[in-house]
Amino acid sequence: MLLAAAGLAQAADNASPIYGVTLPDGYRKWEFIAPAHESPPLDELRVVVGNPVAMAAIEKNQLPFPDGTVLVKMAWKHVQSPESPPAYVPGQATTVQVMVKDSKKYASTGGWGFGRFVNGKPVDAAQHQTCWGCHQALVKDHDFVFTRLAP
Repeated sequence: MLLAAAGLAQAADNASPIYGVTLPDGYRKWEFIAPAHESPPLDELRVVVGNPVAMAAIEKNQLPFPDGTVLVKMAWKHVQSPESPPAYVPGQATTVQVMVKDSKKYASTGGWGFGRFVNGKPVDAAQHQTCWGCHQALVKDHDFVFTRLAP
C-alpha cells in the first residue's frame, strides 16, 4: 500500500499543474507531423509528433480531433552547424510541450489538456495558465491546434 501511494505521489510530481498531463511513454518514436522555427527571442527549432490517433485524424483532415489524440512538440535552441556554417542544427533542449484531447475532462479548454516540461519535469502553473488563451485566440477554427501536416 505504501508503494502504491509513493507511485501516485511520483506521478503527481511529473504531471502538469492545472491539467495533470504527463509526458507520454515512447513519444520520441511517434510519427513526424511537422517542423517549425521560432524566431527571436526564442530562436528554437521545433518538431511536432503525434500518437496513432492524432496521425489517423491528420491523414483524414478530421476536425475536431478525436478524444485520445496526443500531440508532442519538442524544442531546442538552434545553433550554427560546425560542419556546414549556413545550416542550423538543434542545440540545447528547451521544452517538450504536450496536448491531450479529452473532450469531457478538458471541456472548459476546448477539449484539450496541456503540459509543458523542462528536463522531464512540468513547469509552474503560471506558464500553464498561458496555454489555453493563446490557442483559443489564434487557432479556434483548427480545433485549437497550430500544427498542420508538413507537405
